[in-house]
Amino acid sequence: SWSYVLETFILSEDGALATNSDVDYMRIPYDFRLTAVRASVLTAGSLVTVDIQEEGVSILSTLLTIDATEKTSTTAVTPVVISDYALADDAEVTIDLTIGGGEAPIDLKVYLLGYRTT
Repeated sequence: SWSYVLETFILSEDGALATNSDVDYMRIPYDFRLTAVRASVLTAGSLVTVDIQEEGVSILSTLLTIDATEKTSTTAVTPVVISDYALADDAEVTIDLTIGGGEAPIDLKVYLLGYRTT
């Protein structure tokens, strides 16, 4: 059997973040098994909530968050929960943002970690 290494796809939004839909997108180049998602910002600010969607349907049952004044989702009080681990070949993946009140964070990166499936 084939063994594939862990891969990471990155979606991003540059500049001051604002609540918005479809801020970035990509097409998955092959069937992909998601193992984790995380996010980071260059400059911390208010709460960032990220919804990751495959073909317009959320793959998260608990959305990804970066807490106010933090720079990474790995320290979030509420952990993200993935509800759909299987991303299909050529599926469109988009991210939607909700930004809390206060100072806008700057430069978002959203990481999709996993491996190619056959």
